[in-house]
Amino acid sequence: MKNTYLDFNQDQFVAFSKLAINTPLQMLNLLRFRKDLTKTGLTGIQQYDLYLKAALPFFKTSGAKVLFYGSAQMTLIGPPDQLEWDKVLIVEYATKAAFLEMITHKDYPAMLRKQALADSRLILCTPPKK
Repeated sequence: MKNTYLDFNQDQFVAFSKLAINTPLQMLNLLRFRKDLTKTGLTGIQQYDLYLKAALPFFKTSGAKVLFYGSAQMTLIGPPDQLEWDKVLIVEYATKAAFLEMITHKDYPAMLRKQALADSRLILCTPPKK
């Protein structure tokens, strides 16, 4: 069975925390939603919409900006018969500290996100150094 990733790996989280990033950063989210109903009786995409609504105040407080949120349509490079991700989300955070503060806040709705997803990736992106 293929590995799925819904939570932070402790080692990766610690390594990220130690990175010296002093510029805005972007987080690339690759999202595959649950096909079956969640514990709330919603589809994965409906549950994720609830997560986004609940997370919006945290995004605003941390100064985050959604740069892109949309559906994956087709694979141009890769297996032509596979579309691995349902949605792609790119969020920019003003600072690493703001991102860390947001996701570690006791009221951050991480569980709603986890319940919605069958698999995901969260990839740190930064602009090239000049």
